[in-house]
Order: sequence, then C-alpha cells, then structure tokens
Amino acid sequence: MRNARTAKPARHHLELPAPAALKKGAMRITPLGGLGEIGRNMTVFEHEGKLLIVDCGVLFPEEHQPGIDVILPDFSAIRSRLADVVGIVLTHGHEDHIGGVPYLLRERADIPIIASKLTLAFITAKLEEHRIKPQTRQVREGDRIDAGPFDLEFLAVSHSIPDGLAVAIRTAAGLVLHTGDFKMDQFPLDGRTTDLPGFARLGDEGVDLFLVDSTNADVPGFMIPEEDLAPAIDQVFRTAPRRIVVSSFASHVHRIQQILDAAERHGRKVGFVGRSMVRNMGIAADLGYLRIPDGLVVEMKALEKLPATDIVLICTGSQGEPMAALSRMANKDHVIDIGEGDTVLLASSLIPGNENAIYRIINAFTRWGANVVHKGNAKVHVSGHASAGELAYCYNILRPTAVLPVHGEWRHLTANAAIAMRTGIDEKQVFVVEDGVSIDLVAGSARISGRVAADHILVDGTTMGVATEAALTDRRVLAEEGTITVLAIMEHASGRLTEPLEFFSRGFVEEAGWEKTAAKTIEDALRSAAESTSRNREDVETLITRTLGRWLSRRHRRNPVITTIVVEE
Repeated sequence: MRNARTAKPARHHLELPAPAALKKGAMRITPLGGLGEIGRNMTVFEHEGKLLIVDCGVLFPEEHQPGIDVILPDFSAIRSRLADVVGIVLTHGHEDHIGGVPYLLRERADIPIIASKLTLAFITAKLEEHRIKPQTRQVREGDRIDAGPFDLEFLAVSHSIPDGLAVAIRTAAGLVLHTGDFKMDQFPLDGRTTDLPGFARLGDEGVDLFLVDSTNADVPGFMIPEEDLAPAIDQVFRTAPRRIVVSSFASHVHRIQQILDAAERHGRKVGFVGRSMVRNMGIAADLGYLRIPDGLVVEMKALEKLPATDIVLICTGSQGEPMAALSRMANKDHVIDIGEGDTVLLASSLIPGNENAIYRIINAFTRWGANVVHKGNAKVHVSGHASAGELAYCYNILRPTAVLPVHGEWRHLTANAAIAMRTGIDEKQVFVVEDGVSIDLVAGSARISGRVAADHILVDGTTMGVATEAALTDRRVLAEEGTITVLAIMEHASGRLTEPLEFFSRGFVEEAGWEKTAAKTIEDALRSAAESTSRNREDVETLITRTLGRWLSRRHRRNPVITTIVVEE
C-alpha cells in the first residue's frame, strides 16, 4: 500500500452547472441520495437515452425536523423522463434502500422492480399498503440479464439482511460495480458469503468505476462474524430474571433468528410486536429465510397468560422512533408495561443522528428498573457494513480505475477515499462528491460532468415535498418559544382601540402580569403611528406584531410566533 493521504473532493461542487447532453456511447452516473448521509440511497444510470435506477430509499428525520415522517430523494431530475426508466434495481430490503419506491411508483406505477426473492417480497408487501401492484423481475446471484441497454450481473453479498446483491453494470461506456450495502463475514449465519471470486473475476475484466459502501470506512480492521454474538445473547437469556424485550430492525432477519434460537434453548415463548415486525417476519418465515420452531411464536393474548420468566417480546423502535413500540413502552404509553426486573436488549446499531433518542430510551427503561443491554455494554450487535480492512481487501482484488464512495456521511466518504488511494488508485480518479453531482463514463474514463437538483424531499403525513425548511423553522420556534395571539378590537373610522387588547398564549411561559406591560407598549406604538401609518387593517396587524416581537425580544429574550387579529367595528 502507498502511504496514507488525506482524501478530499476532486473539486468544489456547489457551483457546478447542469451537465451537458450525454455523449453518444457514454454512461452518466448520478447519485440522488446517500452521499453525506446515512439513508436515502438512490443512484441513476443513463445510457443510450434510457435510465436505470439502483435503490430508492428513505432517510429518517432528526429531532430538528418535527412532524416529518421520512425524507426522500429528489425525483425532479428524472421526473420528465420517467418513461425512459427501464427498471429499479434493489440491492436489498432495508428501508434506506427500498422505502422511497412507493413514492416513485406513484408517478409511474409500471416501472419494473428487479431484486432478489426476499427483497421483492418486502417491497411488494409495502406497496400493497400504498395500493400499488408492481411489475417485478426476480433475480439471484449469478444471474445476468438485460434491462434496456444495460447488461446487469448480480453477485451475492453478505449484509445484515438475507439476499443482498451487488450489481455489475456493463455498457459500451465501461463496467461499473455497485456493491449495495455489504461486508465480508466469512461465517455468515445463512452460509452465504460475499462473492469474492466474482469480485476478482470482475477485477480481471476491468472495473472502470466502483461504487462502494462507505458506512464503516472509518472503523479499522475487520468486522467480527455474526455467529460471535451468540454467547452474549445467550448470557442475556440465561441471566434475565423476568421478561426479555428485544428491539431490532424489522428487516434484520439474521438477528431475529439468533433471538428465536436463544428463546428455544431457554424454554421461552416469543411474541412479535409492531406491524412491520409481524409482517416482515411472517414473510421471511413463509419464504424459508427464518426458521421458527412449531409453537415458539404465540399470539400476544396467549403470551399474557405466561409467567414473566417464559416471555420474549421482539419489537420495533431500535432507533428511538417516537411512534414505534419501544419508545411507547419507555414512555409508559403502551399496553406492555416494562418495569423492575425486565431486560431490554437493543440488538441494533446506533445510526448517526439518533443518539439522543436512543439514550433517552435507555435512561427511561433504567429509571423504571429494567436492565438495558446494548452494543455499548455487551457484544450483542455487529454491523452489516465493511470496515476499513475489508474495503482495502476489495480494492486490492478489484483494482478499479475509478472510485465513487457512496452510502455514508462525509467522514465515511472521505475515509473510504483515503483507503482507495492507499491501495494505489489515482487521487484524481477518486470522486468524493455530493448528491446530484454527475460522473460521466466515456470509453472507461470517468470525469465529473455537472450537477442536478438533489434536495431533501420531506414527507409530512400524506403530502410529499410540500413541507419546507421555513415551515420546519416555524415548528421549531413553536416548540421552543410557544405562540401568542393578540386580539385588537378597533373603531374603523378613528383607529382607536374600543376594548383592551387580549392575549392568548400557548407554550409561552413568562411571569404573571407581562400582558399589561405589553399592552401599554403596543398602545403607545399605535398612538405614535396614528398620523403616519395607514389605518388599513393589515398594516395595523403588522405594526402590532412587530412591536410585540421587538418588546419580547428586548425585555424577555423570547421570540414566540405572534399572530395578530384586528377586528374593526
């Protein structure tokens, strides 16, 4: 390996123009999500007038985005060309890779979905909830198919969900390999390892551009095998004095299998809690990806009749989602009441941005007397993403000409780029870019060609893209400062107040009597402006709002949302 060098973006991308028309025979690669963030993964490939999409996921909101359900990739760059889309390749069934598909299919429902058996089952069930019947094409590792002008080959990859696939995309412009999410577990629970011989074969053929998972690029060494978690999980089951509540991703079939196996060994019955958990585990069991011994999983009503020492509950909410089962249990807002002697096992990773929500849950359960077991105090989770040693190994096998790190925050993308350069890849051919930046591949040579819109599209209830950052700012102000409504009844002819000003506040906390001083300040402002200001109702409302806002900011250092209503007599 070469000496370490600091990775940096090839150039500044914020002012890049829109890319020019694609040259004949070239392929354009445009990530619309997944760069600089954990989630919202989506990449568009263009060749010979056709588009291929790889993944279409969601990003989950953070605390500074109140009221937002999920965040989507920006479809605006392809909206006028949806008729040219030949397919959506889904690398695996996690929400950050499939969660945006229903929203894209709202705009064209017959786009073919190309994925493995389990992934297709998960996305089909999700689409049923949106009343969309998809066109699907099932593939497995080793398959090689055509999708329009794209020659697609699928390779097995190990991840924290079964049936993950990498996809090699061949066109006249060159060969691109997209790993999806992957790691190099040599002893996976399902015996399905990442296809390193296949990677080596592609390396011998010549990979012109390598899109590679960056999520754990800043973690040194190699990930431990999933099977190494069994002793720690068994220890939890052996020592728990009462109920065990396990929280995991609703798609983490491997981890759920480990929990089921431990429950069977220790004579406990299992109940699934949460709609997505029940749905996904039912699908996985029906398709043979999850082994559930007869009589192990029982309905909640039957579980309630058992002794606490015989109960295991498996639920959603491992990232502190406020409406998920685990958060509601922590807030004492769920039929399942967690208390003294219960054990809560958080069998999942901590996604960046969710730290505070997860620690609140840990603190709440600890307060109620439960023992909380998590990645920080026991070996009960291992990541599904390749760490630095595994990435270096892949670079040395593949020897790609150019690299586009994907799937990660900036620190992950940059760490991944540094590994690529240490293995000998030319710094100018390592592209650390932002969402929306296009890379053109021409006769095996890659270069940045421009930038398209790739904004965060906010889903708020049933609306998509309507909520704005300005609206979120108002929500944050409402949450932090409260709101005040001022009612002013005035004589139209004279502009004089005919009744004392009334104040209605919600969430605004201040010493008693503030309204009297505020009213005098507003009345003084109205008298001072009587000669120079229009008596137009809108102008008076604006004057009252501004006067009260300045007074509150100066006197009380508060900035609530103020609404003024003027009623003329």
